[in-house]
Amino acid sequence: MKVLAFSDLHASASRAAAIVAASDAADLVIGAGDFCNMRQGLDEAMAMLAGITTPLVLVPGNAESHDELIAVAPEGATILHGQGTEVGGLRLFGLGYGVPETPFGAWSCDLSEARAAEMLTACDVADILVLHSPPKGVADLTSAGQSVGSKAISAAIARIQPQLAVCGHIHDSWGKRGTIGASDVVNLGPVPTWFEIDPRER
Repeated sequence: MKVLAFSDLHASASRAAAIVAASDAADLVIGAGDFCNMRQGLDEAMAMLAGITTPLVLVPGNAESHDELIAVAPEGATILHGQGTEVGGLRLFGLGYGVPETPFGAWSCDLSEARAAEMLTACDVADILVLHSPPKGVADLTSAGQSVGSKAISAAIARIQPQLAVCGHIHDSWGKRGTIGASDVVNLGPVPTWFEIDPRER
């Protein structure tokens, strides 16, 4: 399957237009959170993605809540936050929000490491993990060189060993890649990023 993935749209109309245009060639589109800015303008951001007719799977970032995303997501989109789904035989599991808690204040939708670990226990197997926050030590460096990813997410990737784990959140690491065991980890950013993923035999 041809999978198109992106993160951190932050209500950019030009970037949304590029994603929508690219989506015609995809079998699945994944959005890894932060569609708006500071809980504002989510409905407008979702309207920018309304032209996507391919199956669409989204997780909330720290800039929007799970409930807010469900309320305004394009018709037919699947919203994951501690749940899984299957598209074309591919098994996906999603976890949104900032992990660990960010320093951004009350507007930011965050999870503690303990809560993230608890929610991730619901996943035993997945071809793709859709995350907003990166795992600790992979694609998680700030411009100051700080590793700010999640230990709970890193442990979950090591345990589940998906073919692919996609994330965003740390803008300074957009486009960065790494591995945890046999799993590829990619911090996406707001550009069309392509993967070829086929379901594993069961």
